[in-house]
This record gives sequence, structure tokens and C-alpha cells, in this order.
Amino acid sequence: MPMIRLTAPAGALTERGRGSVQRELAAVLLRWEGAPDTAFFRAQAWSYLVELPEGAQTTAEDDAPRFLVEVTVPQGALDEHRIAGLVEEATQTVLAAAGLGADGALRVWVLVHEQPDGTWGAGGSVIRYADLVALAQQGKEARNDA
Repeated sequence: MPMIRLTAPAGALTERGRGSVQRELAAVLLRWEGAPDTAFFRAQAWSYLVELPEGAQTTAEDDAPRFLVEVTVPQGALDEHRIAGLVEEATQTVLAAAGLGADGALRVWVLVHEQPDGTWGAGGSVIRYADLVALAQQGKEARNDA
């Protein structure tokens, strides 16, 4: 199941953005992963917001806020096209949550980490990518039957 973590300096997000960015990023990740839009898959898409204390983030140039989005997915879940779409939409989502325009895009870095098959566990069991594909297929079929 996918996980997404946004690290941002405290106060860098707007009040509205801080309240919505986690769910929005989780939805972006699920969409680009191709998971069905079901309660089960939404509940498995974990989203974290890590806010750094004042002064904990800087560059050699300035102190303007920077944002790091880290995505962890099973190996094989995203092809090059999906990664590109995920990076673009996650960047736009973070910029909107921070009240920044497209000219701030270089302040947002997105790192995609692929977890090797057989090294992801949940519920006390190892979860394989094939298991997730089968669950997604069942979810899509159930949605189509409804």
C-alpha cells in the first residue's frame, strides 16, 4: 500500500492547505498508482505531514521554505509515465497548499521510493505486489457491478 510524506517548515502551508494537503496528496498517489477509488484503498494510503521547527531548513542561498514529498510504493506499481504524472500533480498540490504559484516549483522535490517485492508487510503478513494487483482488480470489478 502506498505512503506519502510531506516535510515542510512549520508555518509554510496556508491554514486551509495544512488542513487538506495530506488527503489531497494521498488521493494524487492513489490516482497515479491506478488503485480503485474505494474506502479500502483510501484507508491504506497513509499520508504524513512532518513540520520542521523554525530554522531547521535552509539552503546555502536563502531561507525560503522548501518542501520534500517522499512517496513509497511497491516496486512495479509506477511506470515512468505514472511517476512523471505523480511528480507533477504532487508538486502542484504542495504549491497550492503553500499558497505559491508555479514559479515556486523548484521549492518542491518529490522522491519516489520503490519497495522491493516481498519486503512490505501489513497485518502481520508479507504483502506482495501481485496481492495488491488482485485486490485492486476486485475493487474495480465491484465498482463496475454497482
